[in-house]
Amino acid sequence: MTNEINTMFNLTDFPKPTLISVNGVELEVFEAGQQNVGKPIVLCHGFPEHAFSWRYQVSALVAAGYHVIVPNQRGYGNSSRPTEVTDYDIEHLSGDLVALLDHYGYEDATFVGHDWGAAVVWGLSLLHPTRVNKVINLSLPYQERGEKPWIEFMEEIFGGDFYFVHFNRQPGVADAILDENTSQFLRNIHRKNEPLKAPEPGMLMINLARAEKPLGEPIMSDSELAVFISAFESSGFTGSINWYRNLDRNWYLLSKVNPIIQQPTLMIYAGRDMIPKFEKLPEFVPNLEVISMDCGHWIQQEMPEETNQAILKWLEIQDTK
Repeated sequence: MTNEINTMFNLTDFPKPTLISVNGVELEVFEAGQQNVGKPIVLCHGFPEHAFSWRYQVSALVAAGYHVIVPNQRGYGNSSRPTEVTDYDIEHLSGDLVALLDHYGYEDATFVGHDWGAAVVWGLSLLHPTRVNKVINLSLPYQERGEKPWIEFMEEIFGGDFYFVHFNRQPGVADAILDENTSQFLRNIHRKNEPLKAPEPGMLMINLARAEKPLGEPIMSDSELAVFISAFESSGFTGSINWYRNLDRNWYLLSKVNPIIQQPTLMIYAGRDMIPKFEKLPEFVPNLEVISMDCGHWIQQEMPEETNQAILKWLEIQDTK
């Protein structure tokens, strides 16, 4: 069913972009629904993705009465790509979203994040809690701060080849390889119904970029994948990888705030993902509902109808409280 949906998607149905100046950068924003009439909801993509990854959710949310705002966050698409690595820390990324609300005249909004977008929404909810009324996150649960900075901790546990660590310890190496193999990398990483695993030992992202044979069933049609390929051929990968290079900086920045997410939250896990469930999630997110879907990492693209139903049902329940 999912393959049929993916093949049938009409690219012209996705909103046209607008460049909006916020927080010292320009964001490429796709929006649908009526501003200041529909309830605002902001959809935040992950890595290596694009606002287009939310293509199946936009019309369903508009039909439910939402003003849907889908930015390409800094480093992605035609949005700004600052040269300073620290310009991609959680304060800048969350500041972009706050400034986007200010642009539209909203006090707060519901924020939906997938993968790295989920990490940004968790951080936004801690740094700017009054601007977030509800949280819906897919794939990536809340990350406990722990006693050691995240990259230092990951290096001790997983070693230097783990891609989070490699991105930080060998800057520029992965960027260049992904830039040289953009089409192969994006095709191999966006696979259906399976965890993301490298075809051989070594750094996951580099192996995915260098694997010439398809590694599994794609989640997108060729025309859909072409949107991602075109965007990354234009932008390159350095801006998006710089998000990873701020993980330890984010660990320090988030020490300033209460670590408890107070907002009503829906967490949607992918049952076949390599990212494990966080068993202590209710301790940090007390107002929580959890759903698990039988799919791989790219939940909203692999199971779009089920994702829409879960989100809309949860939002409807929250609105009646």
